[in-house]
Amino acid sequence: MPSPQLDHRKGLIITGIGGLFLTFDIPLIKLADGNSWSILMVRSFTTFAAALVIWAIWSLMSGKLKPLVPSRRGYLVGFLYGLSSIAFLSGVFMTSTANLVFILAFNPMFAALLSWIFLKERPKPATLIAMVFMLLGVAIIVSEGISSGRWLGDLVAVVAALLMASAITISRSTGEDMGLTAILSTCIPFLVAAIVVFTHSGYAIADPKWILFDGAIMMPIAFLCLATGPKYISGPEVGMFYLLETVLAPIWVWIVFLEAPSRQSLIGGLILVATLVVHSLWQLRDARRARTNLPRYPL
Repeated sequence: MPSPQLDHRKGLIITGIGGLFLTFDIPLIKLADGNSWSILMVRSFTTFAAALVIWAIWSLMSGKLKPLVPSRRGYLVGFLYGLSSIAFLSGVFMTSTANLVFILAFNPMFAALLSWIFLKERPKPATLIAMVFMLLGVAIIVSEGISSGRWLGDLVAVVAALLMASAITISRSTGEDMGLTAILSTCIPFLVAAIVVFTHSGYAIADPKWILFDGAIMMPIAFLCLATGPKYISGPEVGMFYLLETVLAPIWVWIVFLEAPSRQSLIGGLILVATLVVHSLWQLRDARRARTNLPRYPL
């Protein structure tokens, strides 16, 4: 029987892979060069199709049909992931890449707060202090969005982070594997986007190969790994792997599209990233002290 320590290590590796693949999502969306609803429709459809292929292969290899949704709460998890995808894609086109990913970095703090309220996993004082600093960072970024007229895009990013944290928290409460559920949830944004595309906006993607690659390969792996993580590690730990996107996505976009973050966005983002890094290192130090029975700091 696997030990909790091995399960935790497995969860960290799986979630880390998902976070890394996620960092390429926004650059690939921008390379496709299309309107938001067309991009959302194609990306969601290819990700959903990939989920069915993964499910079929998985079932054949195991000799039995793997449940697509493991429980009733899985439908709620899928619904929340689906709404978060719509909010995320909307944010890509409504605010800057830096603003979007920096605000999404608030995801682990939302996860910690929701775990405290619903799972009775009381956060340590260090986490509460980190929340204060992260709120400051988000406030600086949002203030820049208000002054530049992009406040609605920043608000959509906050909603996306909250929806994602809610899905992670519910997944954590069940202890079930929600990997396929998260990928299948893309049917929700696909249906919404398809209705808009065929009744209002029309189809417009200049270079579809990029979004097809994103939806068929990159996103299924990212969703599968990130949604499987809560089975082995806590919600806040899963949320912290979204920090990879916070750090790397603006760099990829800066290199490819020369989209430089604003001064306020950099200041707020630096506060967010520094807070998350310090908080993560503190948690690791605290865990090592607990294993070795050394005196622990009050934080």
